[in-house]
Amino acid sequence: MNGPYQQYVYAYPHKTAYRPLSPRPALRDVWAAQDRSALFLYLHVPFCEMRCGFCNLFTRTGAPEELTGAYLDALERQATGVADALGDAAFATAAFGGGTPTYLTAPELGRLCDIAARLAPLGAIPLGVETSPATATADRLAVLRERGTTRVSIGVQSFLDGEARAAGRPQRRAEVESALERIRAAGFPTLNIDLIYGIGGQTPATWLHSLDAALAWRPEELYLYPLYVRPLTGLGRRELDWDDQRLQLYRLGRDHLLANGYEQVSMRMFRLPPGTTGAPGTTDTPGTTGAPGTPGTTDTPGTAGAANRVPGRHPTGAEYCCQTDGMVGLGCGARSYTSALHYSFEYAVGARHVRAIIDDYVRETEFASARVGFALTGDEPRRRHLIQSLLQADGLDRAAYRERFGTDAATDFDLTAFADHGWLEQTPTTLRLTPDGLARSDALGPALFSPQVRTLMTGYTPH
Repeated sequence: MNGPYQQYVYAYPHKTAYRPLSPRPALRDVWAAQDRSALFLYLHVPFCEMRCGFCNLFTRTGAPEELTGAYLDALERQATGVADALGDAAFATAAFGGGTPTYLTAPELGRLCDIAARLAPLGAIPLGVETSPATATADRLAVLRERGTTRVSIGVQSFLDGEARAAGRPQRRAEVESALERIRAAGFPTLNIDLIYGIGGQTPATWLHSLDAALAWRPEELYLYPLYVRPLTGLGRRELDWDDQRLQLYRLGRDHLLANGYEQVSMRMFRLPPGTTGAPGTTDTPGTTGAPGTPGTTDTPGTAGAANRVPGRHPTGAEYCCQTDGMVGLGCGARSYTSALHYSFEYAVGARHVRAIIDDYVRETEFASARVGFALTGDEPRRRHLIQSLLQADGLDRAAYRERFGTDAATDFDLTAFADHGWLEQTPTTLRLTPDGLARSDALGPALFSPQVRTLMTGYTPH
């Protein structure tokens, strides 16, 4: 295995394994056999005020006013078509990601909530929203709080101005602190702060400085992300080998958060235990803090990671479970998941291609079929369940796996190498990564990809 940092497994299969679907299946047929009692609703806003150097998300920098309006028009048309296809669906949780949803103005955010409310009962289920220091303005936050937002995630990355610039994210700490003060003043039940380790020039001392600056706000959640250098991003031209440094900083950050009363949910996610007081006057509430539904539906720091991070319970009492329940994505950067098909619109990272896809989306009138995706056949459903369970600290529940598939995960998949390296512990009830194994999630996850997915990903041409 070539080092601990191969790929952030934010979805399985990765979007680069998706291909055009021919013929395009009708959404009504795609969702007909899916259990629709506890779905996840995700709305994607592909606009940011700047493009961070590490970002490979589907987003563009800036947007003329008429474009954001046209995008919301298209989003509303899509919501109408999807609602018709879903029929009597119920939603357990919702999230707005991107991009930066709070790039939209306060009135536009209100309209975004109206669109989401056509499918999901906002205010009755958890709603998570991504933001940035520059766009977390009081008027935007007021709209989100009024419309039932329970979790706000802000991408800070570093509390040191020099490190933020080195990561391709020019911002000042004063701006960050002001944004955090406004978020806390708005009274959201859950605040998440994203930090990055492995930035050029970062040291253990400066990493601890950022961790302590974040802890001063006693956020209910913290995500610690390793820096990745990806093709077509602002940092993509650098040739660096810093695995040892990242692993050292990860362990330092993990141990520091554990010592400060946080519990580890995945390699990246740490949270205060339920019932633990966060900021003065706030308390964790069941159903508003919580786990990343998967290591498998969230993205780069401060972004569509929302799709992983918000647990939920809808009025019937059912809870969303990433391994078994479906996700409905709206917007040209969003994915949708059923048990048999994952689908989306086209994917790109380069600015020219992203803008072309957004322009096509705002002109689209037909939202009744799936156009790009991956059908989960053969052992892919089992493999997905294994990956999405194993990369969480709780591990895989063997009884739940047997109930779903009629077999045992340890028999279906050869995990001997993981156990031999001390990365996996097996009990009669659980398959769970050890602390050292969890630290290597970004290598162990990709090692479990199927040959088919590997071939498709290798054959994908970045654009």
